[in-house]
Amino acid sequence: MEFLWYVPNTIEPGHRGDDTADGWGSLDFTLDLAATAERHGWSGALFGTGWGRPDTFTVGTAVAARTTTFKPLVAIRPGYWRPAHFASSAATLSHLSGGRLLVNIVSGQDNLAAYGDAEGDQAQRYARTKEFMRIARRLWTEENVTFAGEYFRVADSTVVPRLPGGGPRLYFGGASAAAEQVSATEADVQLFWGEPLAGIAERIDRLRALSRDLDRDLEPFEFGLRITTLVRDTPEEAWQAAEEKVAKLAKRDADRNIRRTAVGQQRLLDLAERGEVLDDCLFTTPGRYGGGGAGTTWLVGSADQVAAALRKYADLGISHFILSDTPYKQETARVGDALIGRLREPVAV
Repeated sequence: MEFLWYVPNTIEPGHRGDDTADGWGSLDFTLDLAATAERHGWSGALFGTGWGRPDTFTVGTAVAARTTTFKPLVAIRPGYWRPAHFASSAATLSHLSGGRLLVNIVSGQDNLAAYGDAEGDQAQRYARTKEFMRIARRLWTEENVTFAGEYFRVADSTVVPRLPGGGPRLYFGGASAAAEQVSATEADVQLFWGEPLAGIAERIDRLRALSRDLDRDLEPFEFGLRITTLVRDTPEEAWQAAEEKVAKLAKRDADRNIRRTAVGQQRLLDLAERGEVLDDCLFTTPGRYGGGGAGTTWLVGSADQVAAALRKYADLGISHFILSDTPYKQETARVGDALIGRLREPVAV
């Protein structure tokens, strides 16, 4: 199993309620978080992307150069990158870091006009992403690549340095039918947000069937979970902390205008209508007060309880976990120490 954390890739402090101010957004601050992740058992961490944030490849390169085992999971967007340029940058960082680069392909909405991109409808957006991923893979494994698609073209293109074992693993998210078509054929790892077990099981079954129906020609499909984990010594302490955090969200009158056009985000927001706590410890209330993405639902409880909940996801086929909580540095250590050892232990029969 792969255990990854999350490093906030922003200049302004306050991300997800982390009130740390000193050094936020500096190289020293980011390196400190990465080094803390290394010390406490994490394989690496996700760096989020979006216009108005630092460039993820630059950040990932700086962190990889100053760590030894840390794997930067660099989020990137087709449209911000051209496929050959991306393939070359990724090959370079993967080569220089000894194969530690991971990549998260993001097709969601962004401030596209700010960097000269154009918005298509959902079908066009994911069709473009499919071409992007296919070209990159060919450039990592073939020489003199020629590709003429609807959105991208390359002619007699060879990427240097060469990657004998193939390129970095591609993580991909999205819950719409268009997104699932891309993931089933082009992704190495499909990422889910924190849905109940039954919903994740249904989606895994559907994606596996879809990958067979679409004649996937890559290695077997894998699955990952991106979620907030609030862990304390006892369940009572954990739920008290969760309620205090939600109260702060409400007091700040957090922005409730979360983009509801994303199918995956809407699925999470709808969970609150089914109850405040689903499964054993999946807390849905944060989504009512501005929690978005991985902050919409939280796994809350003692280390044993949250580890047991994550094991149930693993039993469904989840093998990549991207976890987080704030304040980031404190929780990098706490959650790593509390959960990773427990999750790697053999299950008693």
